[in-house]
Amino acid sequence: MNTQEYIQNGIIESYVLGMASSAEAAELEQLCLRYPEIKQALTDFELALEAKALSNAVAPPPQLKQQIFSALQSEFVDEKNNNAENSKALITPLNETPVVKINQTSRFLAAASIILLVISGGMNIYFYSKFKETTLQYQALVLEKNTLQANNQIMQTKSLDLYNSMQMMTSPHMLKVSMPGIAGKEANYATVFWDMDTKDVYILPNKLPLPANGKQYQLWAIVDGKPVDAGVINDCAGLCKMKNIPSASMFAITLEKSGGSATPTLSEMYVAGKVG
Repeated sequence: MNTQEYIQNGIIESYVLGMASSAEAAELEQLCLRYPEIKQALTDFELALEAKALSNAVAPPPQLKQQIFSALQSEFVDEKNNNAENSKALITPLNETPVVKINQTSRFLAAASIILLVISGGMNIYFYSKFKETTLQYQALVLEKNTLQANNQIMQTKSLDLYNSMQMMTSPHMLKVSMPGIAGKEANYATVFWDMDTKDVYILPNKLPLPANGKQYQLWAIVDGKPVDAGVINDCAGLCKMKNIPSASMFAITLEKSGGSATPTLSEMYVAGKVG
């Protein structure tokens, strides 16, 4: 069995995306047990699809950590000052007064009152400190909750994009063009989906290495033997929409500088496939 040809026929992508028939799925599962390279190709595509779905996750703002620490520092300084002021308030200077003789019961009540006053002041300081601490923790949780909600919204949008991509890929109006890796880059693979009604082109970069900084993949349509720019490939969940191409006999992908090039760099070609 030609395992490389089987890997490149698109059945693995259809299986992972839930579009394979029961017979195709059963066949693929049996072949995975017999051929490690097919099992590895299935695993690689699953990991690549998962990485694309999570690649645009929004991290918390960089200033969030500093804002929290600044708020904590400010609160601790205020609390320290308050504690100092409260401690001073507890120490009341005694003016010289005539000595008055009091009985033992009065002395006991006076001492008890002072002790209760000191305890009350200490408890007030303690509970106020706890209140401030709880308030700061609540504010931090609110910030974290808002960040999680924003990330969740992004993931929902990504899921919807992926669902819409699956619907388009199964449309009878879509022409599928497989683009296996060229000589020396056989491990790479990508698929073009070409709408025969609107002539809009979509790309599924099944397995392409991450481009280096300052580099970007670019799709080319071969029209009358000449390369025509079909657009640069950006990060997207599922299908990436490219330029409208009325006709073409072949598609290819090269690695170019960010923003794309006017002409393809043939030495940096990764995949190519004929139409039909």
